[in-house]
Amino acid sequence: MPTDIPFAAVRELAESAYGSVEELYRYLHAHPELSFREENTARRLAQELQESGFDVIPGVGGHGVVGVLRNGLGGTVLVRTDMDGLPVEERTGLPYRSRVRLMDDFGNEVSVMHACGHDLHMAVFIGAGRLLARLKECWGGTLVFVAQPAEERSEGAKAMISDGLFDRFPRPDCCLALHVSPSLPAGVIGWSEGYSWASVDMLDITIPGVGGHGAYPHMTRDPIVTAAQAVLAFQTIISRDVDPNEPAVLTVGAIQGGSTYNVIPEEVRIKVTVRSYAAAVRDNILRRVEQILAHLSGAADLPADRQPSVTVTHSQPAVYNDPALTRRLVQVFSQAFGGDRVVMLKPEMGGEDFGFFGMVEPRIPICIFRLGAVDPGLIAQGRSSHQTPPSLHSSTFAPLPTPTITTGVEAMTLAVLDCLRGAYPATRKLQAGRSGRPKDSPKTTGECQEN
Repeated sequence: MPTDIPFAAVRELAESAYGSVEELYRYLHAHPELSFREENTARRLAQELQESGFDVIPGVGGHGVVGVLRNGLGGTVLVRTDMDGLPVEERTGLPYRSRVRLMDDFGNEVSVMHACGHDLHMAVFIGAGRLLARLKECWGGTLVFVAQPAEERSEGAKAMISDGLFDRFPRPDCCLALHVSPSLPAGVIGWSEGYSWASVDMLDITIPGVGGHGAYPHMTRDPIVTAAQAVLAFQTIISRDVDPNEPAVLTVGAIQGGSTYNVIPEEVRIKVTVRSYAAAVRDNILRRVEQILAHLSGAADLPADRQPSVTVTHSQPAVYNDPALTRRLVQVFSQAFGGDRVVMLKPEMGGEDFGFFGMVEPRIPICIFRLGAVDPGLIAQGRSSHQTPPSLHSSTFAPLPTPTITTGVEAMTLAVLDCLRGAYPATRKLQAGRSGRPKDSPKTTGECQEN
């Protein structure tokens, strides 16, 4: 392992910067905003980046913010944070808890909370930006810091990309992000390579029928019966149409149809979510959903003009952590924190729209790692009582700030330094050769000097 990364200096700076970063975290926690309405949050992050020396461009893909920090020749690394909160009433009892109430998209007043750790992601993001700006003697290249809206609606990454994120700004050699974990102790880093978060598809299914009196079903075509058969048949897709070695989930989350005891309705609506990793598996599941509905409509003898329909209301790709990039970061984290604080995790079926960053052409390697956020005592207590700590999106989810923030700032700073040091050496070598330096030489030797 090369020794040009200043591990001790990064740790010292992360610990000394904690007070101001925690202050920012508390502010963000107490002032959450809903997806695509992150106006004040975006303004605060833009200000923080600008004060650290970044050139800041707001309003990318909605309230998205892009900060660019150039420091001579070298590679380009993108760091992403999400900004939005959730319509959840906070019940943590924290002195800095959210008391915010806002209007949602439907005109309802709702409580809002950072129940998924985005406030902590933003604090780490700004903390790492500050450290990297102060350690400019340690690296050469370009930083692209991206504050993304609407992750909770899985639309923010796509909106920023559509607004020219990878065309208007320096194109990165790799993209990095982190996400807090509700199951790992604070101060622990979790990682997985390859598929790490699942693709997500949301389906709105309409099953029509011919309505009528419940006492005369032979004069109708009952969509409730067809819907019941569809729900059961859908479950066989995973068990009989998907390779058992390929993870996949199909969940029927809602059935809506009928109004009273003795009326057969005109239609039934079903809401379904599909999760998988491989695109071929996803495509096969969606094909089988359509096929099952077509056959059931034939069995129900539905009229030609009353056939089931499937609308994919939302679709996002799986998150694929580039194996080479991930392994390199694991080496750096292990050297910085020790092997007992860097743990491999199983892939999960949750979704993360950071996967869009890895789908642009030509493909860019990405890696999102997990940041433990739970009081270790709470985890131990939960084990003895067979209970788990509050999950993400819970009204009582409350990260343990000090070890979580300091570990996150240190880890993200080290990850960026390592990527700029040569995770993608082809670009570095080309640019170094143009500058006249030996192609394989680091930008500096010995201990880096803080700006």
